[in-house]
This record gives sequence, structure tokens and C-alpha cells, in this order.
Amino acid sequence: MPTATATDRRSEIRAAREADRSAMTVVLARKLGVPEVEVIRAMPPEAAIELDGGRWEELVRAFELLGDVHVVASNGSVTLECFGSFGSFSTWGDYFNVQTKSLDMHIRTTTIAGAFAVRKPSHMDNVPTLSFQFFNHQGDSAFKVFLTFGGKQPSAEKQQQFDDLVARFGIGR
Repeated sequence: MPTATATDRRSEIRAAREADRSAMTVVLARKLGVPEVEVIRAMPPEAAIELDGGRWEELVRAFELLGDVHVVASNGSVTLECFGSFGSFSTWGDYFNVQTKSLDMHIRTTTIAGAFAVRKPSHMDNVPTLSFQFFNHQGDSAFKVFLTFGGKQPSAEKQQQFDDLVARFGIGR
């Protein structure tokens, strides 16, 4: 059971998010001085669903069936966004690799601590986005995979793909 301080902090995060549901979670986390994963965990169940983090590689492999997606990786100095498809998987040392013509990622396997399915309005236009977000042991974002990135409503196909992966990998709350 969370302590009174943890409960107060979660309430503060929820209130900040309610004030602007389209706010970028990384920006909200910085503003509040908390790890980004805490912002995600404070979201209501219809907005963020925790996935089985122990199955993150299986989830990443399932992205191959999604076609082109928007991938975002960020650290304290830079945010890199690309559009591509998953596939051509391999493992080398402690790296899990995704190497297609459009996407070249090397994921450090020991750093992935959790994953979430997230539905939230885009920070650009308030149009719903559908994403899978991966976090490290410190609660910082490792990378995010967006099936939709705003601009237009998610298609029925993208919504179904998202829902199918949530049903397959979700652990509830």
C-alpha cells in the first residue's frame, strides 16, 4: 500500500495531467521532478495499461506486423524521431537489434524494466495517439513506438492492432 506521501505525489501528478491531458509526459515529469514512468502510472486505466515487462522482446518482435510506425528515443540532450518498420531481429552481446532499411535500433536488454500501452491526445493537435512505451530501471523512457501520432483519428485497423497487443501483453493494474 502506498504511503501518504506517495499517494499525495500521485494525486499531484494526476491533477497536473488533468490540467492538460495532451501535455508531453516527459515534459510533465520534468516539471514535477519525477521519473516519467510515474506520470504514466498515474494515468487512468483507460489511458495507460501496464504490460508484462518481462515479455518486452516478444512485444517488440510483434511490432513487425504493424508496418511503419513512429519511433521516439530521447535522453537529456536529444530526442530522435524516425518512421520505419520493425524486423530483421538479432542479438549480439547484451543488445537486441532491429535492423531494417528504415529502422536501426540497438536495445540494451538489461536496461528495459517495464512497458505500457498509452492512449493520449497528441501534444500537437489533441488527436488521440496510440503508443507502446518502454522504460528503464530509473523510470526514464527508453523508447516509444507510436502506431498513431496525431493528425487524424486512429484507423479501425490501427486501433484493433493496438487492442490485440494490449490483450496479449497487458497485466492490468
